[in-house]
Amino acid sequence: MKHIPNTLSVLRILCSLLLIVVQPLSALFFGIYVVCGASDVLDGYVARKTNSSSSLGASIDGVADTIFIAVLLVVFLPILLPSLWIICWIAAVALVRLGSLLAGFVKYRALSFLHTYANKATGLALFSFPFLYSVFGLTATAVVICGLASYSAIEELMINLTSKELLRDVTRIGYFSRSGE
Repeated sequence: MKHIPNTLSVLRILCSLLLIVVQPLSALFFGIYVVCGASDVLDGYVARKTNSSSSLGASIDGVADTIFIAVLLVVFLPILLPSLWIICWIAAVALVRLGSLLAGFVKYRALSFLHTYANKATGLALFSFPFLYSVFGLTATAVVICGLASYSAIEELMINLTSKELLRDVTRIGYFSRSGE
């Protein structure tokens, strides 16, 4: 039972990689896509309910999230042909995220993926991208998601720079509680 959360995260990694070879926006694509989203929600939930949370599990979850997002960029950027300003904004967010990971690694000697509310909201927004895009178009969707991603990346960087210890479950900047409450 204690291995289920990590298994779900590894499943997300494998399913994310499958998205590269599946026809984008096909029924099979959306089926695999939903499995990725469900595994992301379930891994943390199961870990908390079975009291099997671990730093390894949190790292695998962060890696799985990063791979999922990278795959989505690989799949969607060539299809959507976004404006240069959108590409630059995405690149800037990625650089801040990498800076945050580097700062966390140097400071804590560990991958420092954090589970803040802003990161969770960004993950939900990124997961919702295909649906938001079909309703609101690329520009409005990009502004909302990139704005949220910018805030969450900067917040994570600030937390990694200012906290004395690695607190993966910190909920927001200025709230350094282990319990996340």
